[in-house]
Amino acid sequence: MPAIVVVGIQWGDEGKGKIVDVLSAEADYVVRHQGGNNAGHTVWIEGDKHILHLLPTGVIRRKKCVIGSGVVVDPKVLLQEIMQCKGKGIDLTPENLFLSPNCHIIFPYHIRIDTLREKRLGASAIGTTSRGIGPTYRDKIDRCGIRLGELADPGRFELALKTHLVMVNSFLTDFFKEAPFSFEEIYEPYQEYGAALAPFLADVPGLLNQAAARGEKILFEGAQGTLLDVDAGTYPFVTSSNTASGGACTGSGFPPHRMDGCLGIVKAYTTRVGSGPFPTELHGEEADRLRNAGPAGEFGATTGRPRRCGWFDGPLVKRAVMLNGAQGLAVTRLDVLSEFDTIPMAVAYRYKGKTFDLAPEDLSILGECEVVYENQPGWRTDISGARTWEDLPRQAQDYLRKIEAITGSKVVLVSIGPNRDETIFQQKSIFGAFVAGL
Repeated sequence: MPAIVVVGIQWGDEGKGKIVDVLSAEADYVVRHQGGNNAGHTVWIEGDKHILHLLPTGVIRRKKCVIGSGVVVDPKVLLQEIMQCKGKGIDLTPENLFLSPNCHIIFPYHIRIDTLREKRLGASAIGTTSRGIGPTYRDKIDRCGIRLGELADPGRFELALKTHLVMVNSFLTDFFKEAPFSFEEIYEPYQEYGAALAPFLADVPGLLNQAAARGEKILFEGAQGTLLDVDAGTYPFVTSSNTASGGACTGSGFPPHRMDGCLGIVKAYTTRVGSGPFPTELHGEEADRLRNAGPAGEFGATTGRPRRCGWFDGPLVKRAVMLNGAQGLAVTRLDVLSEFDTIPMAVAYRYKGKTFDLAPEDLSILGECEVVYENQPGWRTDISGARTWEDLPRQAQDYLRKIEAITGSKVVLVSIGPNRDETIFQQKSIFGAFVAGL
């Protein structure tokens, strides 16, 4: 019953889309279990760029794809992605796409509230994607949200929407001094979305557990990154879901004892978007050089925003590996560092006279920490043609070994470019390696 959860180890944008696409060649099912269309997973195939926000990356390889109850769904966006896939010759049907009826739905009022709240916060804004993700999760926790199962049932949806709009409109008019939503402007298009998605509804926990019992391979695709986890991340500058590996179980109904392991995806350096602390952040020309290096650059797939860039942060990655139980690592964008003679790597922090190599649980103090760097020698040669570990320059191999030494986790895969074949495997089968205990 091989089952692996893939998680981002940093602040997202680690290259999970490519890695999940590569690993899904072995998988039978690929599962999204948290987040929403604030995710942007990018895959390059023979020069063709695919960006997925809600659908699991496994759709590209025609795998059975699942969206679990932990995901918040903008039905308009999901239907657009389904149509975009059809335009690329990928037909999604109730036989290969399965949606949990317990997914909470993003409505226009969630998006408006998200935007208004960010504007009101001003300089203290979180830096959200303004996709309505946070307000939708807030309704979920407040036990007043509307779920996909209700959306697909016109009678239940009508009653739920009428009830909830009273509270929503009061909030908009009384607090934000904004115009209310009418029932009709939401109900009419959304009941059509519900009808279109109804055939895809499935018992996701039953489906996945039965697949595991048959010995089928399941790949859980995380969105965002561990340092954006609402509990474990750089709060309050986080997303609104559990992005760490535990979220795969709660967001899909798949039990922990059936999981074979966690693969952490980590960039060879560090990036983040939005606000919040970033100990190894670079500025000015140095940041621009790192941001613009490599074939893709560092710009958000969802928002297009330039990403903040900095050197590899060992203490933070070590904590994220620990929190996820990541036995293996996939290191991405190693090729980007080929342009540098010397590569600084954060190995410890100093805070109030103490030095430590594991980031503290209270990540709010990161802005007060002094970073301790060790300089690693660069390799100054194009490595995009490497296909084995031995093809890499010795300095690049040493850099990867340093990551292993810092984190205590084994590098099992290295990405040295955006395309599928620009990948180095340390293990013939990643699923097999996890089942065997690496």
